[in-house]
This record gives sequence, C-alpha cells and structure tokens, in this order.
Amino acid sequence: MSLFEIAFSGEVVTGADEAQVRANLARLFQADEKRIAQLFSGRRVIIKNRLDAAAAEKYRAALTNAGARVEVAPMPIVEEIDLAPPPAAAEKPSTDASPVEKRVSVAPRDEVMAAFMNVDAPDFGLAPVGADLQDQKAEVAAPKVDLSQLTLAPVGSDIGEEKPEAPAQVPDTSHLKLV
Repeated sequence: MSLFEIAFSGEVVTGADEAQVRANLARLFQADEKRIAQLFSGRRVIIKNRLDAAAAEKYRAALTNAGARVEVAPMPIVEEIDLAPPPAAAEKPSTDASPVEKRVSVAPRDEVMAAFMNVDAPDFGLAPVGADLQDQKAEVAAPKVDLSQLTLAPVGSDIGEEKPEAPAQVPDTSHLKLV
C-alpha cells in the first residue's frame, strides 16, 4: 500500500487572492495568523503525511478549493533493518594478553529495569572516595637542542638595526611646459 504526503510551499492557484487564501486556510486549519504566516514562508511544509490515495486526494481537493497549490507526493520508503544479535561469550575469541573483565548481572527492581535484565555490560566498578580517576601522565623529557652557535646581545643594545630611509627620487620635469 502506497502512502502519500501533502506539501505546501506558499503558492496559490492561478487567479486567487493571497489574502483570501490565507483567510481560507486559517478557517480550514483553525489556526492563527502566526501559523498561517509560517505556511507562506516559501519553505516546503508537510501538512499531512501517511495518507492513502483516497485521503490524499480528499486533502488535495479541499486545499485547492481553498486556493492553495499543494503537492501530493509518495512518501519515501524507509527500509527496516534487522540488527544482528550481539555475539555470545562463547563466540568471542580469547587472547591471553587481554585482561579478564568482570561482568555485571542486574536484578530488576521494577518493570522498567526488567528490560535491562539480560544486558551484557562490563563491570566498571566504583573508585574509593578521594581516589584520582585520571591516569598518571608520563614525564616528558625536554628536547636536547644545540644552542652553542647563538650569542646574546649586551644589555641595553638594540636587537635590530634600523635601515636608513632611501632618499625620495624626484622625477625629472624639465621637459614639461605650461601652455
């Protein structure tokens, strides 16, 4: 069964007065002027979705009679995907180098928690009060840089030398005459 959606982009049918169409839609949707202004913003607004063909045609006819130009489009098909169940503990490859994790089993205290009864989660545990939770950072050794070729300027001296300004070049105007 195909499902349809009704979309409106703020366009009116040919020969219709926009103010009259706004009033018709306000009466049809029982909406205030603010909501009607949102419909006429120029953006494509989905008015109704998940309609069968007969209901979509009924909406289209009612909105066209009100003076609104609407688009009836089939809804995009959303494919449902079944997720694979999580691998069982027996299927997990075991390596000697990996640490063994403790697992938590939760006893449900009410209906909501009963949904989490068969959750396989690692036991992170709780740290004792006052324990530092951040791992210690390794000390970083300062890089060894050879600075023997560098020297320091004496105290009070300028680090950079000022470059003398180049004298301005005066153009030769001897060949020009005033007429």
